[in-house]
Amino acid sequence: MAVMIGVDPHKASHTAVAIGPAEETVGKLRVEASARQAAELIGWASEWPERVWAVEGAGGLGRLLAQQLVAAGERVVDVQPKLAARVRLLEAGNTSKNDPNDARSVAVAALRSRSGRQVAAEDHAAVLRIWARRHRDLARARNQVACRLHAVLCDLVPGGVRKEITAGHAASVLDQITAAGPVAAARRELAAEFLADLRGLDAQLAATKKKLAAAVRASGTSLTGVFGIGPVNAGIIIGDVPGVSQFPDRDHFAAYNGTAPVEVSSGARKICRLSLRGNRRLNYAIHMAAITQIRHSHSDGRACYEKKIAGGKTHKEALRCLKRKISDTIYARLRADAANAAVTADAGPGGQKGNGSESSAAGSHPERRLFGQATPGPATTLRPRKPGRVPAARNRRLKDLEKTS
Repeated sequence: MAVMIGVDPHKASHTAVAIGPAEETVGKLRVEASARQAAELIGWASEWPERVWAVEGAGGLGRLLAQQLVAAGERVVDVQPKLAARVRLLEAGNTSKNDPNDARSVAVAALRSRSGRQVAAEDHAAVLRIWARRHRDLARARNQVACRLHAVLCDLVPGGVRKEITAGHAASVLDQITAAGPVAAARRELAAEFLADLRGLDAQLAATKKKLAAAVRASGTSLTGVFGIGPVNAGIIIGDVPGVSQFPDRDHFAAYNGTAPVEVSSGARKICRLSLRGNRRLNYAIHMAAITQIRHSHSDGRACYEKKIAGGKTHKEALRCLKRKISDTIYARLRADAANAAVTADAGPGGQKGNGSESSAAGSHPERRLFGQATPGPATTLRPRKPGRVPAARNRRLKDLEKTS
């Protein structure tokens, strides 16, 4: 009998419910989260040789259990929590919120869904994901410390520090401050502690970026050949793309990363709006690549942007067009890297390893020349300055976006 086993994972326990082809419950089990959790579940499910495991959030809370089941040779699919919630909402029977009902909803969602993602054993992409997230967390912590340091300096220095603060600049400012009274002395001491925190985070960021750069080089990816994509953005992209083979074309990939517009048509009215869906981390990496290209006059991405502006599009519209072109280029590079990896795997240990040269599929892509490797060139403003126009505010916003990458 073929069964679908839904698993509702938690930190302390996991609840599994097995259903048949007609969605009838044929068994349920709750196990404690321990070193034997996978063995207990597999032993319980041994009476159903034809089985598939559906783990809710196999990329999050259920990652460890899903990986243990995959390592044991089980077939596991990932079910997004929102799909299970919709099944529970539309269920005509018992809709009480408890672990067995949640696990059954996961199994029903996996049984009905046609787009379930099969969980594979973690590979080098997981290493990139780990260090990319570590870099993101450190960058956020540094921004928080810098903001707190700015706030304290505003109470010590008239006008505060107007530009982005660095550890060296903050140290020079503090050296020039003479505390007049115990309150000012306390504020200066607090600013010195924030400065020490800032230096520590800067050191951790630099070390994490080196580890991430080494992991990106080891992956052999050609993404770093795209203008504006460095080790950090490449780590985000590779770590957050579950597998380029699951996207049949570049349009599906653009929908996944949020650079494709969303159709909201009704009747004879055909309307497309900005998409706020998709993987936002991946969308952020593409956005920063687009901002970097716009800021350099020698990049072909800047020429594409200015062409859209000359055609009557606004800044945001032209930026979205550029992001979509970058998305298409990234898709082509990922497909080429996957093809090279497959050729290398088929060749065996003695085969010749594929490369990311100009003769590869990524190099022959029509977008390759437009978004090639960045080369040193003169820094310019966003676009040629027009008489009577001062685009300084926009330039400052673009600089702030670029620095956060």
